[in-house]
Amino acid sequence: MAKIATVITDMFEDSEWTSPQKALKEAGHEVITIDTEAGKVIEGKHGEKVTIDKGIDEVKASDFDALFIPGGFSPDILRADDRVVAFVKAFMDDMKPTFAICHGPQLLITAKTLKGRDATGYKSIQVDLENAGAKFHDEEVFVCQNQLVTSRTPKDLPAFNREIVKLLQKTV
Repeated sequence: MAKIATVITDMFEDSEWTSPQKALKEAGHEVITIDTEAGKVIEGKHGEKVTIDKGIDEVKASDFDALFIPGGFSPDILRADDRVVAFVKAFMDDMKPTFAICHGPQLLITAKTLKGRDATGYKSIQVDLENAGAKFHDEEVFVCQNQLVTSRTPKDLPAFNREIVKLLQKTV
């Protein structure tokens, strides 16, 4: 089964972490949380707490099969760290499965990996996605090139979870 890197920090959208993480684990995949330092306890917007497995300096994209970016304020905070941006860019450059929901694509924008790609995300980042060269789709989930899976909001989680698990069945 797949080993999935999850880049996450404080102020993540709780359900956009818990629901996909549960779906991935139930499908037999290993989900590893990554932030600036291992052992740090982070907190979501609604109180969900997560203990970070690995610090960004301890990991390489080649150690993982896929990347997951939950939404909330977490992606905006993380994109200020060049190490996290480079880590995310490596997944996209290597065409590894990459999953981003809501504000998650902000990290993909900063990594400059969306030119010519199809994606969706939270409405407030639509213009940012388009300015980054992506074609925006206002749909509950969009799968681009059998590699990038994006969704808009927590209400899209059932479709997002279905597609990320399905993509991993095909690619890993």
